[in-house]
Amino acid sequence: MADGTAPRKKTGSKYDPVRAAAVEAVILIERGQQTEHAIKQVFRGRNFRPIDIRFILQLVNGTTKLRRRLDHEIKFFLARPAVPLSIKLANILRVGFFQILFCDKVPEAAAVNESVNLARHFTDHKQARLVNAVMRSRLREPEKVLFASREEDAARYLGNFHSYPPYFVEYCVKEFGVERAEHLLANYNRPPFVTYRVNYLKAKPDDVEKLPIENDVQYTRGEYLEEFFRLENAGLPIEDELIKTGKVFVQDESSGLPVRLLNPRPGTEMIDLTAAPGGKATYAAIRMRNKGRVTAVDKSQKRLERVVENSNRLGISIIAPVVGDMAEISDRQFDRVLLDPPCSGWGSARKHSDLRWAKSEQDIENLVKIQTKMIDRASRLVKPGGVMVYSTCTIMRAENDQIVEEFLARNDKFELDSAAQFFDESLVTERGFVKTYPECDNLDGSFCARLKRKLNT
Repeated sequence: MADGTAPRKKTGSKYDPVRAAAVEAVILIERGQQTEHAIKQVFRGRNFRPIDIRFILQLVNGTTKLRRRLDHEIKFFLARPAVPLSIKLANILRVGFFQILFCDKVPEAAAVNESVNLARHFTDHKQARLVNAVMRSRLREPEKVLFASREEDAARYLGNFHSYPPYFVEYCVKEFGVERAEHLLANYNRPPFVTYRVNYLKAKPDDVEKLPIENDVQYTRGEYLEEFFRLENAGLPIEDELIKTGKVFVQDESSGLPVRLLNPRPGTEMIDLTAAPGGKATYAAIRMRNKGRVTAVDKSQKRLERVVENSNRLGISIIAPVVGDMAEISDRQFDRVLLDPPCSGWGSARKHSDLRWAKSEQDIENLVKIQTKMIDRASRLVKPGGVMVYSTCTIMRAENDQIVEEFLARNDKFELDSAAQFFDESLVTERGFVKTYPECDNLDGSFCARLKRKLNT
C-alpha cells in the first residue's frame, strides 16, 4: 500500500487476501482514516466477490467497533501485556480474536491458521509464532479473561465489555442509568440496517412495499413516518428498481423527523443551512409537493453537486443550491429555517464504526461552541411568525437541550413550539423536544426542537 501498511509479499508466503484486506483497512482506520475511505482504498485494484466483500465489511466494522474489548481480551494472553504491540501485530490479533469471539460461521482453527499466515505475510516468523500461541491460549483458557464488577465499577465494565471510550460510557450511565445504558451500548454494536424513504413524487408506500414482499426481503414500515421502510437485507434488486429510478432515497427515519417537525407546506420559502447530501432538503421539497422554494446551502461545491444529482433523480425542481457559509446570507428571511449543524454523531454509532474512537470530549466542547454560533446566525433568517428547527444526530445533552435552552434564554424573540402537535407522545419529551434512541425506537439517536419566532418581532 502507498502508506507502507503492507510490506512486499514474501516469496512463498501463503495468506488469505480477504482477511489481509481487512487488516489493512483497520490499520488505516486506527491511523485516522474514516472507515468508508479505508475500505475504498483497500478495494482499489482488487476484484473481490460479493461474499468476500460482505466478510471484509463484517471484519472491518466489527473489529473497529470492538477494539477496546478485543485489546482487553488479548492482554490476558500476552507474556508482557504492558508492552505495546506494533500496529500490524495488534490488528492481526484483533481481527483474529474478532473471528473467534463474534463470527459463528468461522471455524476456530481457520481463524487461528489464517491469522498466523497473515503474521508471516505482514511481519515475520517470530511474530507469527506469537500470534499462534496467543490465539490458541485463548481457545484453551477462555476463563483467564476477567472484567471489572458490573456492580462495583459499571463504567469500566461496560467500557471494556461493549468497547467504548470512558467519557461516553460515563455519560450514558449518568444520563440513563446502568441498565438502559447497557442496552444502548449493546445496540450500537449490532450490524446496521438500511432505511429507505419513499418519494411521493414517483411512488406510493404501498407500491414500494410490493418489491420486498416479492423478493422475500424482510422489512418493517416506519415507526413514526409511514413513507419509511427498514430493510434487514439491502441490495439488488431493491437498488436497481427503486433507488436508481428515484422512487426511494436512502435515509434513516430519524433524519426525516426534523422535516416533519418543520412542517413545510406547498409554496413555502425554506432554507436548509447545511444541506448536503440532500436528505432533508429533498424530503422537504417532496412534503411541499415540489411547490415553493428550498434554498440548499453548503460550503462545499462538490457536496452540493450531490444535492443536485439527488434532486434530479427524485424529480425535484424547487431546490436552489447555494455555495457558501450561512453567515454570508443576511439579506433575506424565510418561512422555514432548518439547521442541522456539525455534531459528534453519537446517535449514528451503529452505522459509523470508527466514530467512537474519532471523537473526544474536547471535540464535543468545540462543537458546542460552533453550534451556539450557528443557531444564533440561523435565527436571523427566520421571518416573524416563521419557524426554525434545530436538529442533530447525537444523543449528547450538551449539543441538544443545552444549545436550545441557552438560545431561548438569550433570545426573547423566539419561543419553543412543542413537537407534541406533530408526533406521538412517546417520541416527545416533557419539554417538547423530539428525542430518539436506537434501543427504544429502532432509529438512529437524534434530537430536534421547533422554535417559533414571535409575530411582534
